[in-house]
Amino acid sequence: MSESAANPKAAARALATVGAERITTLDAVRGVAVLGILTMNAVAFGLPAAAYTNLDAAGSRTLLDWIIGGAGEIFADQKFMGLFSMLFGAGIVLFAERAAAKRRRRALLSLWRNALLAVIGLVHISIWDGDVLLLYALCSPLVLALRKLPPKVLMTLGAACFAAVAVTSWTVQSSLRSYSSVLIDFWHYGDHYGVVETWFLIDVFGRALGAMLIGAALYRTGVISGRRTPSFYRRLAAWGLGIGLPLSAGGFALMAGSGFDIDWAISGTIPNTLATIPICLGYLSLIALWNTAGDSAMRQRVRAAGRMALTNYLTQTAMGLLVLGTLLGDSELSRSAIAVFVVVVWALQLWWSKAWMDRFSFGPVEWLWRCATYRRWQPLRNR
Repeated sequence: MSESAANPKAAARALATVGAERITTLDAVRGVAVLGILTMNAVAFGLPAAAYTNLDAAGSRTLLDWIIGGAGEIFADQKFMGLFSMLFGAGIVLFAERAAAKRRRRALLSLWRNALLAVIGLVHISIWDGDVLLLYALCSPLVLALRKLPPKVLMTLGAACFAAVAVTSWTVQSSLRSYSSVLIDFWHYGDHYGVVETWFLIDVFGRALGAMLIGAALYRTGVISGRRTPSFYRRLAAWGLGIGLPLSAGGFALMAGSGFDIDWAISGTIPNTLATIPICLGYLSLIALWNTAGDSAMRQRVRAAGRMALTNYLTQTAMGLLVLGTLLGDSELSRSAIAVFVVVVWALQLWWSKAWMDRFSFGPVEWLWRCATYRRWQPLRNR
């Protein structure tokens, strides 16, 4: 029995749904995740490929650039993608439950829905190779098949995926000498081929699948939907950030202390990988506490950004490629300049998300996806 179910007063304090459908903690977490994921994606939009993993490769000319880059590595890299992935895992379970409640064939409908997501991902990846939607669509059948396993089993499987990624990273680094051409090209030029390409695929698939399985478990236990007590979230935040942030910071300190030596190019990602789960749980807990602390204009805007997260994710790519890739493509951008771009995009998305959701029930891409999923026209305007 969950903590909130055992305590009616605690349940009253925990977040309830809005109407019959909305779970606002999910909206708030999704909003923070989609805004946060831009902090790292913008680096890929505006800097050479190697700069995403090697802070010494490009964009770090001043002390402020190094502070921004270091903060991104410690607080953002892998973490917001992990949070985003957890939400997709939770969404698979939620969609299947609601499909069953409406007496629909939940497995077939879920597979069809994620096949459509794969199409969106294929279109997205055709213009930018950092897409995660296709990745989620490919992982979704396995998450759907395993969703009814006990939450502890799902958590264990998810953690095992991250552990496998860490072991693979160590093994690949150990198998390559620092003068290996594939390692040099990866670390200094951002190229992926040979054994590095294999490691990269295991890394992204392993982390995405692991986080999605954990997200399914967190939904099943009411954690990700804000249904536990404030004391539970405070303890989880203290535990998650208390373990994850020192681990992530230690990994960055190791890399920086070595002068971003190529001998740590792949194995240096291990502390960050292992820190992802506890930090994501810490962030999730802080967002749940913040969301239940009352209503405010900022909370409404973040929730609105989460309700149209797919639209916002895709428009971030459009703006990043247009502004950083095309309009400023001939400039030698710094991490500080990219941080300014991120803040401007955040402001725009917080503004337009609220303006749109005040009038409509779904974001524009979410609405098209919904229409295609049910193969019928869906009402768009708020009633």
